Amino acid sequence: MKDFFSYLGLFAVVVAGIMLLRGLYLKVLSEKNKKDSVKNLKKQRTEGGTTGFVRCPLCNTPLAFGEDLFSQVFRPMTVSDQRMYILGCPHCHPSVQAGVKRSCPVCKKAVPSGSHLIARLFNKTKDHKKHVIITGCPSCCGPKKN
Repeated sequence: MKDFFSYLGLFAVVVAGIMLLRGLYLKVLSEKNKKDSVKNLKKQRTEGGTTGFVRCPLCNTPLAFGEDLFSQVFRPMTVSDQRMYILGCPHCHPSVQAGVKRSCPVCKKAVPSGSHLIARLFNKTKDHKKHVIITGCPSCCGPKKN
């Protein structure tokens, strides 16, 4: 009978050790996934010269590599200044993910999921770069009411 209890105690110690190792493994794995998810985010230089994440102007979600903004650019393409609609990112367009709020960066009002931001796209002729300036949402930048 003593052998049974000693084997049972040994079995309990082994199971506890396995559970402890499994917990440590899962903690290390989750920390590695956090580091990898940060590595997969797009980065850009900010106005202050530091490095920051590329974020959606509507929902402020950091964008990963392979995630782009949905937008519409209006013709003609030959001019240096064009009107543009920014519809959102994969997190907020065409449907809004749970916990994501779309707001206008100019007037801070909520932007519905079917709406957009109005922006100006500047095509620089020297270095062939593009520059976007957001002017607002349809409620703060749209047609003026009498």
